[in-house]
Amino acid sequence: MTETTSAPQGSATSPGKCPVSQFAAEFNPFDEEYLQDPYAVFTRARNEEPVFYSPEIGYWVVSRYDDVVAIFRDTESYSATAAGELIKPPCPAAMEKLAAVDFVPSTMLVDEDAPLHTKRRRVLRKGVTDDRVAEIEPITRRFVGDCLDAMIKTGNADMVADMTFQVPALTAFVLMGVPEAEVERARGYASRFALWIWGRPTDEQQVELAGEFAAYLEYAREHVERLIENPGDDYMSNAIKAWQKAGNDDVWDKTYLASIMQSHLYASHETTTNATANGFKVLLENRDQWELLCNDSSLIPNAVEEILRYASSVPAWRRVTTRPVTIGGFDIAAGERILVLTGSANHDDAVFDDGDRFDITRENADEHVAFGWGIHLCLGQALARMEMRVMLEETTKRLPHLILVEGQEWTYSPNTSFRGPERVLVQWDPAQNPVPEDRP
Repeated sequence: MTETTSAPQGSATSPGKCPVSQFAAEFNPFDEEYLQDPYAVFTRARNEEPVFYSPEIGYWVVSRYDDVVAIFRDTESYSATAAGELIKPPCPAAMEKLAAVDFVPSTMLVDEDAPLHTKRRRVLRKGVTDDRVAEIEPITRRFVGDCLDAMIKTGNADMVADMTFQVPALTAFVLMGVPEAEVERARGYASRFALWIWGRPTDEQQVELAGEFAAYLEYAREHVERLIENPGDDYMSNAIKAWQKAGNDDVWDKTYLASIMQSHLYASHETTTNATANGFKVLLENRDQWELLCNDSSLIPNAVEEILRYASSVPAWRRVTTRPVTIGGFDIAAGERILVLTGSANHDDAVFDDGDRFDITRENADEHVAFGWGIHLCLGQALARMEMRVMLEETTKRLPHLILVEGQEWTYSPNTSFRGPERVLVQWDPAQNPVPEDRP
């Protein structure tokens, strides 16, 4: 039996899933109160029941930093294969939508284990090296500038629709080798997969989402075929070149290449959209931190880390046990699903002093687990950091007087693993724009 870190205070080893405490019985990551403020639940979990079984979702829930890191580190005992499982199986009508495009289920890097994961990751990481990200940065900065140009004289905007959704999508398509003329078409597919995989959509929503998924799959296949005929020097072309090498048939096929196109667009787009939207929200709610950032741009890289820590865009991830384990003093059988609360780990006072406080000067902000840990550490973390940094650099320079619209309603997609406000409404006085060309 594998043992994972320390036992919870005041708890004995559990012989099974029963009895369940009232707190565990009431845990529901789809509940509106949780969606609005999961951190209140996280704090209570760390303090009272750092490991518990949730009958509502059928998962063991783990909340403390040391336990979370130990699970990510122990890839022999905790498999990644549960990461991409649909929380709710597709209804028959949704399956018909997928069958119409000959959909074949395929894994992604996030739900693969070694050694296959290692082989594929070794090739794919070449497309998101620091040098490659540096090459893309001027393009990203142009995208951000275009977004600001479109809104700067209006005095109001939705930072999600007008910037944080657009910039990561456009950058991702450049990375994937999508021709600029097709970016607008392809961008329409880049949304809502979190609800499909990690949520509990209604049957009607599932049918709609399956239709969107099928349309994007067809586009991905079309794009892969085009790059097979004429590969470039982009992320997808590198994967195709690896597929074409002799002896790689056990690692690559066309189905997997299309899966890369789909999953990596989502991974590089949705998470950064949410992370930056969270960033604008929390910075503008903590005005002293926003003004500190506007007055000293050298703080922006660390502010990015603190945003990722404090307002995680991926507050939970999933694993499945491959053998009996002990987590925090609880014996858990093989084949059990684990919900790993990364957002809770990032607020753990045992690691982050006063973890519920937002502080862009925090010295150890980068010890967060927002990008995961170990062999599944986010492949595109350098890209995400660059995009967030550039959006903050350009916005603080041109709109330092930005404020949140008072009384706005905050809404979040009801799913376990991706979190960011669907809108961030802001306003400012264009006459006070610091750049003369930006004034009406």
